[in-house]
Amino acid sequence: MVGNMDKSWFDFCRFGLFIHFGLYSLPARHEWVKYYEKISDEEYYKYFNMFNPDLFDPYEWADIAFDGGMRYFVITTKHHEGFCLWDSALTDYKVTNTPYGKDIIKPLVSAFREKGFKVGLYYSLQDWHHPHYTIDHIHPLRDLPKEEACKENSKRNLSVYREYLHGQVKELMTSFGEINEVWFDNSVKYNPDYPYFEGKGREAWGTEELIKIIRNYQPNILINDRLDGEFDFKCPETYMPDECVKVKGQKVRWEVCQSLNNSWGYYRNCSGYKSPHQLISLLAEAVSKGGNLLLNIGPTGRGEFEPKAKESLKALGKWMHNNSDCIYGCTEAPSEFSVINNILTYNPKTNRLYIILINYPNIGTLKIKGDKRRVEYAAFLGDNSEITIKTQNQTFEKMKDDTIYLNIPVDKPKDEVPVVELFLKDRF
Repeated sequence: MVGNMDKSWFDFCRFGLFIHFGLYSLPARHEWVKYYEKISDEEYYKYFNMFNPDLFDPYEWADIAFDGGMRYFVITTKHHEGFCLWDSALTDYKVTNTPYGKDIIKPLVSAFREKGFKVGLYYSLQDWHHPHYTIDHIHPLRDLPKEEACKENSKRNLSVYREYLHGQVKELMTSFGEINEVWFDNSVKYNPDYPYFEGKGREAWGTEELIKIIRNYQPNILINDRLDGEFDFKCPETYMPDECVKVKGQKVRWEVCQSLNNSWGYYRNCSGYKSPHQLISLLAEAVSKGGNLLLNIGPTGRGEFEPKAKESLKALGKWMHNNSDCIYGCTEAPSEFSVINNILTYNPKTNRLYIILINYPNIGTLKIKGDKRRVEYAAFLGDNSEITIKTQNQTFEKMKDDTIYLNIPVDKPKDEVPVVELFLKDRF
């Protein structure tokens, strides 16, 4: 197992797998297909009646993720569509009532846990299927005529849905052993374009009581920041923060979520797959700012990772095989060090600085801002081959006392993104 029973595992693992899986995998047109196409419950029910991921193999998923360098995962137990991937006692709208007929979450958690993963569960606060979840501006029925929408909402009692929400979260916290992370999605802000719909936040969700339930059953869990209340980590989505995320001036744990392409759920004709170089850059940049990368895959309706996704994780795994030391347990570099056009990470336990060469220099020299007296040794992380430190310059450029000059080969090593490891001295 990686990490400890406390929350420090999050700061060690750094790289996780996000999995968006549900009925939306069948239309294969984005996980918000019910919203975008304003599909009624009756029409959407055909996907429930056809859901049968017969090729689902949780051990294969765990192996692919582990080989890709990931060390924790988060799975959508229920997305906005309201469909549940576990055998919830509180609804019939669940996987055990589909043609597949079996719980997805229990074997998935078991398989990943056996591989040493930390376990994360996603749960949508929104629910487009529940009869008492009131219509808002991000609901499939949002564009009903005002009078009809208000009349429909008058029949709905959000407190009934809130009780359901709390009951389901309690199920998740008590049915699958230790849960390390819970990922809620998402509070609904008021939208002036739909003035007759209220937003939803801590009062709607009963956030304070919900957090008590979670902490009671899972005292070591990490809770994300979308409950409009107490949280353990921030989760910026599809953008990279400029620096370590701060709240009231204090650095906090954070995790950026990104997808392999332009969709979270399986999208058959989706474009925009990120290259291995882009994915390595995302991971390295997140760690360099003290954060994590949660990288998403949307399995197909038959329960498999599509070939492009497998190829992406295989490429990441190849890089991580040689270079994971610059990711696991690493964080921001000490402020005295900086580099132009590349990325620095630092392991405070081993006192090693890593230069992740997103833009490989082709001039035979790599310059790092910092005191060269602190550097004991330099090498490529990928093969542990020595890199010599320049003591004098053969060019017309004057060497600066506050800069480390490394003799870098003009020919780029075979790694997709080479990494230089600097062994630092505590004193000089």
